[in-house]
Amino acid sequence: MIKSLRLAASAVALTVALAGMAHAQGAHSQGGQTPAQAAAPKTHVFTAKDMASLPRLSDPRVSPDGRYVLYSVRTMDYPANKAAMSLWLADLKTKMAPRRLKISDGGASSGRWSGDGKTIYFSSSRAGGTEQVFRTDVTGEAATQVTSTPFDVQAFKVAPDGKTIVIGLAVFPDCADFACTEARLAAKTATKATGVVFDRLFVRHWDTWNDGTKNHLFAYTLDANGVAAGQPVDLMKGFDGDTPTKPYGGDEDFAITPDSKSIAFSAKVAGNDEPWTTNYDVWGGPLDGSEKLQNLTAANKAWDSAPVFSPDGKWAAYRAMKRPGFEADRFGIILRDQATGQERELAPTWDRSADSIAWSRDGKTIYATALDVGQGKLFAIDVKSGKVTALTGDGHVTAFDVGPTGVVYASDSLKSPSELFMTAPKGPPIRVASVSDEALKDVAWGEPEQFAFRGWNDEEVHGFVLKPANFDPAKKYPVAFLIHGGPQGSFSNSWSYRWNPQIYANAGYAVVMVDFHGSTGYGQAFTDAISQHWGDRPLEDLQKGWAAALGKYAFLDGDRACALGASYGGYMINWIAGNWNAPWKCLVAHDGVFDTRSMGYVTEELWFTEWENGGTPWTPNTTYETFNPVDHVAQWTKPQMIVQGQLDYRIPVEQGLSAFTALQRKGVPSKLLYFPNENHWVLKAQNSVQWHKEVLDWLDQWTGNARPGK
Repeated sequence: MIKSLRLAASAVALTVALAGMAHAQGAHSQGGQTPAQAAAPKTHVFTAKDMASLPRLSDPRVSPDGRYVLYSVRTMDYPANKAAMSLWLADLKTKMAPRRLKISDGGASSGRWSGDGKTIYFSSSRAGGTEQVFRTDVTGEAATQVTSTPFDVQAFKVAPDGKTIVIGLAVFPDCADFACTEARLAAKTATKATGVVFDRLFVRHWDTWNDGTKNHLFAYTLDANGVAAGQPVDLMKGFDGDTPTKPYGGDEDFAITPDSKSIAFSAKVAGNDEPWTTNYDVWGGPLDGSEKLQNLTAANKAWDSAPVFSPDGKWAAYRAMKRPGFEADRFGIILRDQATGQERELAPTWDRSADSIAWSRDGKTIYATALDVGQGKLFAIDVKSGKVTALTGDGHVTAFDVGPTGVVYASDSLKSPSELFMTAPKGPPIRVASVSDEALKDVAWGEPEQFAFRGWNDEEVHGFVLKPANFDPAKKYPVAFLIHGGPQGSFSNSWSYRWNPQIYANAGYAVVMVDFHGSTGYGQAFTDAISQHWGDRPLEDLQKGWAAALGKYAFLDGDRACALGASYGGYMINWIAGNWNAPWKCLVAHDGVFDTRSMGYVTEELWFTEWENGGTPWTPNTTYETFNPVDHVAQWTKPQMIVQGQLDYRIPVEQGLSAFTALQRKGVPSKLLYFPNENHWVLKAQNSVQWHKEVLDWLDQWTGNARPGK
C-alpha cells in the first residue's frame, strides 16, 4: 500500500534543482544551458489550472547506437478534460531541437527501440479503439499495425533478435484461446441478471472490481514485415496470477534474455491468500512456452520484483525484500548467476531501497534510483566491488535509460516538472529537452529550504519549508502544514501533479512539511519505526517539527495555520483532530482512515493493515484501537473538510462519510467534497482544479488569507 497510501510519496520538492535546470529556454528545447541570470520579480500566479494544463515528459529510451533518445509527452485538452500522448525524438549527436513524430497524430506512447535500432514500436488505440502495438522507423512518418488482439495490450516487449513480441493481455486463465474469453465477457454483458458471486478475495482492488480475468503474457512470432503472425503462445497458461502485476504494473515486470530464447517475469500466485501475502516471485521459462515455468525465487517468501538481464546474458538482477508481509521493506538488489543459479546481494550494507535498476552496456555497473535524504537520486553500483556512487544530487530522477556512453534520465524538482538530462563524463549533466519552459517562464516560485531537528527518540528528523512566491521578509504568512501519506513515503525534492506545495506558495501561503519517522530515504530503521506506532512517534515528530519551524522561520504565522493530508496523511489529520488540534485554524483530510479497526475489514490489500497493526483485527495485542481516530471524536472541534472518491477501494468511501457524519453531528463547521468518478487520487484535470479551489477557499476562510489572483 506504500504506493497508494501516500499523499505523494515523491511529491514535494525542496532545495535547488539540478545544475542546468533553469527555465531559460523555449517551449521544447535542447542543449546544455547555464542557469538563467537574475531577473525582475515574476508576476504570474501559478494556479491549479496551469498545473493541470502542463505538458508532461516521461519514459526516455536511448537507441542502441546511443544517437537518439525517444520519449513520451502528455498534453492536456483542458476544456475537453482529455489527455493525448505523443512521441518525441531528440538527436544526441547533432543536438538539434527535438521533434514530434508524425505518427503521434493518432496517439502514441510507450516507444521502444528494436534491437537493431531501425524500428520504433509503440502503443496506440488508433485502430478500432483497443490499445495495440504499432511500428515505425526513425522518421516517424508512417505506422504499421503489429498486433490485432481483441483486448487492450497492457504492455509489450520485442525480443532482441526482432523475431518475437511479448504482450500482456487480460484473459480468463482457464481459457484455451481468445475466443473463449470473448464469449464469457459477451455473456456477462448480454444477461440481465446483475448478481456476481465471489468465493475468494480480491473482490475489488484499487479502483476495479474483480471480473475473473488475469493479466497473462503472450508471445507472437513476428513475420518478415514485423507483424504478429500465427497463434499466440500463452506463456502463463493456467497460471493463477497477473503479469503485468495489478494495479500498477507494466513492462518492468518482465524481461527477455539477450539470446531471445527465454523470459522472466514477476508475479504472485493468487490462491486464497492473495490479499494478505506479499510473496511475489520471479518466474522463468522458454519464450516458445515449450517447458513448464520455474519459480526462480521460491526460497524467498517476501517480495521479488523486476528482473533484468546483463548484456551478455550471464547474470540476472532483480529487487528483493526479506520480510514477508511487509510492503515497505528495503528492496535489495540480487544478482543471479544464470549458469549455476547461485545468488548474492549487491551492496548489502547500502541502507537505501532500490526503486528501479538497469545494467550498463558493458555489464560492469548496475544503475539504480533511490530516495536519499529528500532527494531522488540515480546511483551507479559496481557489480564486482559493490561500491555505490551517486550520479545526481538535488532533484528527483523519475525515469532513466542507459546508453553506450552515458545515462539519459528524466528529473524534476519542486521548481520544475520533469526535464530530460544526460550524464556527462565531466561536469554537470546536460539538459536534453524540456516541455514546459514557455508555460512557466513568468512563474514566481516559492523558494524551498530543508531543516533538521531532534524528533522521536532524540533522532534527527528532516523537514522542509517553502516560502510564499514573491516572498517579503517583512511579512508574516499563513501556513499550510502538509502531511504526506504512505505512511512509508517522503516529501522529497520532486514535482507532484496532485499535492504540489507551489500551488499553496502561489496562493500566499508558506508551506511546512515534516518527514516523520516512517518516511523513506533515511535508512530502513527509520522507515520501520512507524509500524504499530501510527499515532505516537510520527505525531511527536510533527509536533517537534512544527515547533522547530516556528522557532527558525519568523515569517510563519503560527496563529493562522491549517493542517492537510491524504491517505495516511488523512488518517493523521483525523488523529490530530482529537489529539493535537490546538495549533490549527482548520483541517483537511483527503481519503483518510477514520476507523482503523473497520479499515482492517474494508480495505483490499490486507497485508498492509495487518503488518502495520501487528495482526488481524480479531487478533489480541494489536494496535487497531491503540491509535484509532474514531475513539477521539469527542475532542473534534476544529473546522474540517473531508475529501473522498467513490472509486477508492483502498480507503473506501465509508471512511470519509463516517468522518463527515461525526463532524456534522457534533456541529463542527465542516464540508464534504465528494468525487463519484475518482479513486484514491484525484486525476481528472477539471476535478483537480475543483479540488484545489475548494481546498484553498477552505484555508482562506479560516486563516483570513487574501489569495493573490482570487
